[in-house]
Amino acid sequence: MPSPQPPRAVFAMDPVHLPLLFPPPLMDRLRRTADIDPALVVRDFADPAAADALAAAEVLITGWGCPPLDGGVLAATPGLRAVLHAAGSVRSLVGEALWKQGVAVSSAVTGNALPVAEYTLAMILLAGKDAFGHRERYRRTHAQPTPAETAATGNLGRRVGVVGASRVGRRLLELLRPFDLTVLLHDPYVSPAEAAALGAEPLPLDELLRRSDIVTLHAPDTPETHHMLDRARLALVRDGGVLINTARGALVDHEALTDELVSGRLCAVLDVTEPEPLPAGSPLYRLPNVFLTPHIAGSLGNELERLGVIVVEELERLAEGLPPRHEVRYADLTRVA
Repeated sequence: MPSPQPPRAVFAMDPVHLPLLFPPPLMDRLRRTADIDPALVVRDFADPAAADALAAAEVLITGWGCPPLDGGVLAATPGLRAVLHAAGSVRSLVGEALWKQGVAVSSAVTGNALPVAEYTLAMILLAGKDAFGHRERYRRTHAQPTPAETAATGNLGRRVGVVGASRVGRRLLELLRPFDLTVLLHDPYVSPAEAAALGAEPLPLDELLRRSDIVTLHAPDTPETHHMLDRARLALVRDGGVLINTARGALVDHEALTDELVSGRLCAVLDVTEPEPLPAGSPLYRLPNVFLTPHIAGSLGNELERLGVIVVEELERLAEGLPPRHEVRYADLTRVA
């Protein structure tokens, strides 16, 4: 049954994100649904100034910069029944105590998947045209490319290997449909029939690496996927192949990748690295065959409002006595981001 009173909620995140996540019209909508003080944004659950609000809170609206949600949070929020995360993964945020207590956890990771998929699509198409290589040559020669220099470029039939049918991976597969590309997929949890429905040919990872012109990573960072692209597997990628990583740097052995890139055998588009950021002396900053960006594929700027909308919709469902639409389940954490 719907609660007779609006749920009491508290923001817990770095306050710098609040205006973009919840611009005024959306903040008004949130305040019509919940009893919340937009001027109170908790950065420390032991802060005496937040004690009364936390003691009455039923919902925490979290985001980047939120302190870890451990047993101390439960002590400060005895009435807590839901965490609505206005960002992506909650794996490193939500501790065992909250899962054991049965607190509902929801994440706006679905909203964050779209900009990552859009970024990846753009990079796939640019890589297929060798836009980065042509840029470097044009800077050096100031001359139009010869037919010989463009013979191997183009996106007609380009083989794109997608590693991981995650939320981002699935959105990317949707975005790839209109293009004349050959799409390959590796995901141990996806059946051949489901892969076909997603518009991709399912393959074991090693075979995907051998056959792909462009490999794009969308797997979660788990013990099973740590350095899944090691030196031996990177060697399977054809000469001139392109690796795109917008997932997690830990999926790739970066020492081995650096060696491949320094040799010039492979190209890479890297939005994430290991470590992040890379050391100042890393050659990846200056290599012409590396397009390096500072973890910008996910929601930025006005895209953050999409995450806020998801949180407000979840809060409205909670106020109506409905379960979250984007609930995260503890059992799924071993195979999702």
